[in-house]
Order: sequence, then structure tokens, then C-alpha cells
Amino acid sequence: MPIEQMSNFFSARVDVYDEHMLNSVRGCKEGYIKMAELLPHDVNNILDLGCGTGLELDEIFKTKPLIHVTGIDLTQAMLDKLKQKHPEKNLTLINESYFDYDFGIEKYDAAISFQTMHHFSHNDKIKLYSKIYSALKIGGQYIECDYMVINQADEDLYYNENQRIRKEQGIKHGEFYHYDTPCTIDNQIMLMSKAGFIKSEMIWRVENTTIIVAQK
Repeated sequence: MPIEQMSNFFSARVDVYDEHMLNSVRGCKEGYIKMAELLPHDVNNILDLGCGTGLELDEIFKTKPLIHVTGIDLTQAMLDKLKQKHPEKNLTLINESYFDYDFGIEKYDAAISFQTMHHFSHNDKIKLYSKIYSALKIGGQYIECDYMVINQADEDLYYNENQRIRKEQGIKHGEFYHYDTPCTIDNQIMLMSKAGFIKSEMIWRVENTTIIVAQK
């Protein structure tokens, strides 16, 4: 079957997204809780990349109800559902690509992303991680929970298949289409280091759902 444009893919599934992530993707339900636990106690202002319907925020708001969140997502329907769930929270929601949006400089105490980075190339990730690094205050953390693999052969298989399908469909470089291209944990850490993070380490993993914490 042809792969779908990213925003269209999630717009078509917004009504079943929460149930799918919580009940069908191994490690995600626990990962949302763990991400909230890993956020430093003194954070007041966070950046959430690919925030979607805010499943990670559901957990974060339980212990940090007054926190300000800037959430960025390609899919307006996802942002609408997030706002419906948390109408009273301090949310700034932006319907845009996080590759294009200007995060600012030394603005956020922490940045987070959950199951959104496993669709992009190494070079794209380095550019994005560099933006995240610049947007964090000194001592800030970037917490990423994502689909990651162990073996390089698995990563190569997914990336090569993605390229084959994109070529078959005539998809131009830079266009966002939904296809999983997970990195190895080692490569993910390497990309964060190249972006400037002084320390990046895997903290937690269930099946392929993996959390890395990177320190500025």
C-alpha cells in the first residue's frame, strides 16, 4: 500500500490514536508515565515536539498542573483534541512543522518528544537537535521517547525500504510521509552529541520503546 502524507495519516486516525498508543504499542503506556517522572522538578516552561493529542502531557499535568507547554504538531485535528482534553492548562499550540518553527534561544527549561522522531534522516535529526539545544536554557534537558532498534542491520533495512517506496511514489525530498525509520540507540545518542549535547544516555526501554535523556 502507498504511504500517506504525515498530516493526513494522523488526521484520519485522531479518534483512535489514544487507544492505539496506550493499548497496542508496547511500552508506550509505561513510557508516558516514565517521561513525566524524568522531568526535573523545577521546570516551568517546556517545548513538546510532535505533541499530538498530548498523551505525555496527560501524565505531566498530574504533577505539574501549572507548567507552561509550547506544543508543536503538523496535524491540527490532534491539537484540537489536546485542547479539548486540557482547556484550562497553560498551552501554546502551534500547527506547523517543528523543522520550520523558530524555537528561540535559551527559552525552555526542558524539551520533550514522544514517538515522533522515527520518521527522519540522520541529517534532519542533527539539524533539529541543534535547534532544540539552542532553545534550551543552560542545564536544560531534552527527553526523547521513541521507537529505536538495537542492530544497525535493522536500521538500514527500514531506511532503504523507505527510500525505495518514496522513489516508487515519486515523493520529493523534504516532504513528510508516514513510514517508520527507527535509528539504533547508539546512532540516536551519536546524533544528539553531534548537535552539542554534553551527555546523552539511554535511561529506560520496554520492547522498542526507548527513552534517552540529553543534557545541555
